[in-house]
Amino acid sequence: MFKVIDLAPEGKPLASEDSTMVGPPEIGHLRWVELIETDQTALDLLRERFGFHPLALEDCATFEMRSKFDEYWDHLFIVLHTFTASPSDPTEIQIHEVHSFLSPHYLVTVHDNPLPAADTAWRKAAESREVLEFGTSWAFYRTVDYMIDATFPVIEQLVDRVEKIEDRVLTSGAPVDLGPLFSIRSTLVTMRRVMRPVRDVIAMVQRRTEPPFSERTSRYFRDVQDHVLRCLETMDEADGLISNTIQANETAQGNRTNAIMTKLTVFSAIFLPLGFVTGFWGQNFHDLPIASTGWFYVMLGVTVGLPVGLLTWFKSKGWL
Repeated sequence: MFKVIDLAPEGKPLASEDSTMVGPPEIGHLRWVELIETDQTALDLLRERFGFHPLALEDCATFEMRSKFDEYWDHLFIVLHTFTASPSDPTEIQIHEVHSFLSPHYLVTVHDNPLPAADTAWRKAAESREVLEFGTSWAFYRTVDYMIDATFPVIEQLVDRVEKIEDRVLTSGAPVDLGPLFSIRSTLVTMRRVMRPVRDVIAMVQRRTEPPFSERTSRYFRDVQDHVLRCLETMDEADGLISNTIQANETAQGNRTNAIMTKLTVFSAIFLPLGFVTGFWGQNFHDLPIASTGWFYVMLGVTVGLPVGLLTWFKSKGWL
């Protein structure tokens, strides 16, 4: 599905879903074309109207690219990524890949599924002249800025879950199920793998001041670069927090094991002399020197008194 915003030198932006408007704008106009859920017919239309390079259109058909920055004769081709999380489970993330064709006169964005950040930038461009009035690179900046800002809540939800698991480990003092923690770590690994190329692409963009970029957009892209670095730093800090939580859980598990072994050792110490007493008095010999009713009651007294005395002593030492 195509959506088009055309901005004339004067007047309000004209938003339309008419595919006949897909193509370079008239002289003096600026145009933003967005394509959602691509198919071969739509890509053929872009090649026919804009003359995009076949390699760039091939990338648009696959949507399995890493973030990249390619320069062609009359336009730039830029691929960037962002994330959205499932409302029910923040570890279930969806990676969104946005392909952008950028020239001084038009911006073409292509993505394979609806993206709230792109929709926000599109809506503002349709409502206000200033988004496209400052140039196509400004509309591209606004889109990228919303995309990167949308990543922060996804990361914060993951960090919040890690902190809750860490609190549970530290406060309970007992081992907990670390399955959710490893799921979060796997999600963070995926996000870092995607965000590192984004960082490199934004670094290239923020250094460019020639058309379609300008000094103004370059300054704002430096701010986007800072946001990307903050995302990566937060993910690295979350990974460190996960490692600390795993170590704390292992320590709690070791302490629990040591406590159990201490109690088992104490009970062994209690029953060891009992085994000796009962074994001695249970010998199958006749005419033992101590074979009498009195000695029998002595044995019973030792059998009862010895464990009671040992239990009392071990409790006074804090071993039980």
